[in-house]
Amino acid sequence: MTTVPEGHVRLERHGRVLKITIDNVAKRNAFSPEMMLQLSTALTELDEDDALWAGVVCAAGDHFTAGLDMPKFFGPGASPKAIPDDAIDPLGLKKRCRKPIVTAVQGLVYTVGVELMLAGDIVVAADTSRFAQLEAKRGIAPLGGAHFRYLTRAGWGDAMYHLLLCDEFDAERAFKIGLVQEVVPAGQQVDRAMALAQRITENAPLGIQVTKQAALTFLEGGEAAAIAYTPKIRERVLASADAMEGVMSFIERRPAVFTGK
Repeated sequence: MTTVPEGHVRLERHGRVLKITIDNVAKRNAFSPEMMLQLSTALTELDEDDALWAGVVCAAGDHFTAGLDMPKFFGPGASPKAIPDDAIDPLGLKKRCRKPIVTAVQGLVYTVGVELMLAGDIVVAADTSRFAQLEAKRGIAPLGGAHFRYLTRAGWGDAMYHLLLCDEFDAERAFKIGLVQEVVPAGQQVDRAMALAQRITENAPLGIQVTKQAALTFLEGGEAAAIAYTPKIRERVLASADAMEGVMSFIERRPAVFTGK
């Protein structure tokens, strides 16, 4: 019997740029709790190391990520791992990285994948990219920032259109509504993201960092209120019968039947 290798997050230094690669190709880069903790550690290194001025988050294989490995986070045997309070939160709900982050995506960019890229600063998408915020189709709701960052990137109408339909849309649509900044032929997204990061490092690092912080300061009042509401989202949906039905339907690979309870 073939053992599926565990996913991991690997790092490469390219001058002043830290390249962070999500690697769980066998599971379409689905995130385990361990991988989320590894990503936090990588982003914390980027944040704290004065020799690093920018970061690139990308993924191996044909897909950025199919989302969370749901049974490991929400199933009966789930074992989620808390991000330390002094570490960078990959979803930017507690502590965000001071350094600029360029994210390169391709293929499936589902649920937490969208939230990860929106927690960064600039997104380069391969023309094969397919985006979806699917949580409500699985009996839960976005918990990683999509419920407010869609609004700041796309505006109310386009945000609600995709958050409420839970539909899949392509890179052209994501570019049109401002979720991504560039669309490139598949296979070029990482090189382009690295090139942008390298160009950012040609600028004064303190000027870049305070520019990002100033922009975040403008947003933080509204974001703080939205983040503070997240526990109520958890309380409302995670203990519901619909949440259990969503997880079980995912595990059993069948359509979910929701009751609103």
